[in-house]
Amino acid sequence: MRLDKYLTDLGKGSRSTVKELIKKGRVRVEGVAKAKPETPVDETSVILLDGEQLKYSTYEYYLLNKPAGYVTARTDDRKKVVMELIPSGRTDLSPVGRLDEDTEGVLLITNDGELNHRLVSPKHHVKKTYYAELDADLPENAGEILGQPIEFSDFTSLPAEYEKITARSAYLIITEGKFHQVKRMFHHVGCEVTYLRRDAFGPLTAGDLAVGEARELTEEEVALLKKGHL
Repeated sequence: MRLDKYLTDLGKGSRSTVKELIKKGRVRVEGVAKAKPETPVDETSVILLDGEQLKYSTYEYYLLNKPAGYVTARTDDRKKVVMELIPSGRTDLSPVGRLDEDTEGVLLITNDGELNHRLVSPKHHVKKTYYAELDADLPENAGEILGQPIEFSDFTSLPAEYEKITARSAYLIITEGKFHQVKRMFHHVGCEVTYLRRDAFGPLTAGDLAVGEARELTEEEVALLKKGHL
């Protein structure tokens, strides 16, 4: 790729900004400061900006423990977005699926478009585990109802896995990701969700990751996702 695209992908500025950095000699390629914007580089090139070596990967993968109050989007004119919490300057990253603004928990962020598409595709049945707190006692037959297809106005849910924790809290595992799906399913059994957290997305869990923090996926985690261990 071109040197200016390399720098732009890493979030070092617009195309015009990085061209100016190169012109001023602040960028060195393989020890040479007389590079041009069109200089060909790749992931193995040794590139320094103001003396700091840059690291470039074609794809980046992040796990975010999303806090409430953030919109699952790349940009928003009025609200905070999850991308603000990702420790990367790249401009091509996107969330995989979505979590409601008031929902916490595991959210994958990547610029691997092929993997993103596969993980959100209904035919791949990625398991998503949610912990929910409710405003009323769960009925005794909640597991039976949620374990069967539920017909909504816009879709019919697949059978979910249900585990009651207390009279007013439970785990629910679904494989779809329809709009407000978990909330709508609990509403179907007579309960409104007062708190919702996604604890797992396929093989990914937050672990020790604090709410609001993000980390890069390990090579093993990326391999599991790509091999379909979901």
